[in-house]
Amino acid sequence: MMYLTGFHAIEERIKSGRSCGPLFVAKAGPRAKEIVTLAVNNKIRLERTGTFDLDGIAPDNRGIALQVDDVSPAGSDISIENFIDGLGDRRNVLVLILDEITDPHNYGAILRCCDQFAVDLVVSRNRRSAKHAGVISQTSAGTVSWVAQAETPNLVRAIEDLKKAGFWVYGADMEGEPVYSKDLRGRVTLVLGSEGSGISRLLRERCDAMLGIPSAGRIDSLNVSVAAGVLLYEVQRQRVKNK
Repeated sequence: MMYLTGFHAIEERIKSGRSCGPLFVAKAGPRAKEIVTLAVNNKIRLERTGTFDLDGIAPDNRGIALQVDDVSPAGSDISIENFIDGLGDRRNVLVLILDEITDPHNYGAILRCCDQFAVDLVVSRNRRSAKHAGVISQTSAGTVSWVAQAETPNLVRAIEDLKKAGFWVYGADMEGEPVYSKDLRGRVTLVLGSEGSGISRLLRERCDAMLGIPSAGRIDSLNVSVAAGVLLYEVQRQRVKNK
């Protein structure tokens, strides 16, 4: 059994309508009381408990903890094929591929960016990406309950399928062309590599171009979650500007 303890993570899980509960309550400050009210309104069972007992099952709690069967992301059962089939004639579509992002804090921060900048699907390799779901949920401020994700054993095949569906594929690399120099409207896939080694060779070879973020800093690169935010913002900026 797993428990969500972050206020945002609990709140967004309840709002998502996905199975959850009971909500364990040991002590409730103003913020926790708001969540208790939300739980009652959504018919989530409450369990009053002592602080010691709650610390035993969810050590990082803030007076409340929500029991869940899983903390897998919304849409985690989506396949690339079903996603593509459901696009119809949509022109502007944004997919983010995460190649070996193993730090759960980075993963969660990236999901938060995806929610803010209207990413339609996040794709990662199953079994090898960040799997600390509780940390991801808390770091993403609960957006893990909303951002559609798909897992696949073969990211190369995922890119090939997306290309067949009319997607341009761009990899993130600090030596790449300035991100603002490319037209990022239409069907676009961005590929982000791991914190240490970047995008793997096989994925890099299938990118149509590499995009970089011009920098005047003294450190050689941005954290991957920060880079994700900058790149996704530029995509959104271009699309809003050219509506």
